[in-house]
Amino acid sequence: MSILSTPMVADALARLFSAAVNPAPKPGVRFPEIPGRTTLIDIPTRHGKVAATVYHPAADVATPAVYVNVHGGGFVVGHREQDDPWCRFLAANANVVVVNVDYLLAPHRRFPTPVEQIYDVLDWASAPERDWDGGRLCVGGQSAGGSLSAAAARLAFETGPESGPQIALQVLHYPPLDLVTATKDKHSPLGAKAIMKPWMGEVFDTAYIPDRAQRTDRLASPAWGANPDGIKGIAPALVVTAEYDRLRDEAWRYAQKLEAVGSLAEYYEVPGVDHGYNIMSDDAEVTRTAYEHIAGHVRRATAP
Repeated sequence: MSILSTPMVADALARLFSAAVNPAPKPGVRFPEIPGRTTLIDIPTRHGKVAATVYHPAADVATPAVYVNVHGGGFVVGHREQDDPWCRFLAANANVVVVNVDYLLAPHRRFPTPVEQIYDVLDWASAPERDWDGGRLCVGGQSAGGSLSAAAARLAFETGPESGPQIALQVLHYPPLDLVTATKDKHSPLGAKAIMKPWMGEVFDTAYIPDRAQRTDRLASPAWGANPDGIKGIAPALVVTAEYDRLRDEAWRYAQKLEAVGSLAEYYEVPGVDHGYNIMSDDAEVTRTAYEHIAGHVRRATAP
């Protein structure tokens, strides 16, 4: 165990990283031709209000479905605007309301706070008094947002449809689903050139969950060990990975568990790209193709 796994060091580096990084999407993947129509709101959760941007579909959609989007950032970086191009794309192409939401970040607030916040947002979004059909609800996110989406879907499954939100689809886009295994032990064909560096996982995971034993929790590591056992009936999942991502294998393993219980909508691997391809590259064609594929799943899952 290196010094980076020391909570005091990891917390300091996480705060420094969060202050220094503003992961705005590259110009080529911003899709400026999709204007978007938005509203800013606050959503109550058990840990306080969270800010959200609501993206509205075309005005002629009478009662749209709703998709809660959860941004990434290693659980320590908070810029929901990095997902603005994706949220505009989804609202326009799937005819759904997209609620692009913030959550409290590590190390200020650690696991399971953000999981509980995202679950509370889903519960709020599913309420009948909203301006959309909360009975046609999806949740999804990329990177850390995918992990939080999987965890919130697990809580909804365990709560049950009688008292919790019913999720039509969970979208897990290159998510970290095994925080027990060290990042250095996760394979990428790119080796040292992979986007996810071993130090990143060590720092982010420590800032998020300093207690290594707690990382075995089913909500922290859905794909680890026996955690994915007993999930028959969980919301259908679209699992999207990047071919060169260090996180690919754990997402693939989780997809196999979902398929075994009939809850895998599809395992979809984006070829020739690494973690964060849709933000950190200018490859508009690859990104648009992936977005169209995901939007198609959302359309089908929320069809009235």
